[in-house]
Amino acid sequence: MRVTVDVKGERSHEIDLEKLDTDRRADPTYADLLGEVDLSPHEVSVLVDGRPVPEDQPVESDEVTVLRLIKGGRQ
Repeated sequence: MRVTVDVKGERSHEIDLEKLDTDRRADPTYADLLGEVDLSPHEVSVLVDGRPVPEDQPVESDEVTVLRLIKGGRQ
């Protein structure tokens, strides 16, 4: 299955789940998708159909939205 990961305010990524290295787990998780786009679960929220999903949940949707929780800041 191909998944579109839309990182809001940045760009979208197309990821082929069959090609992910998931450390021998059968089902890729949303955290695996984040790793593919170089994001940490600590800095984003993953949404499916506008609702947050746990990063350790197996991917069940072909469209995912990622919102950065922290970006930039004052010095």
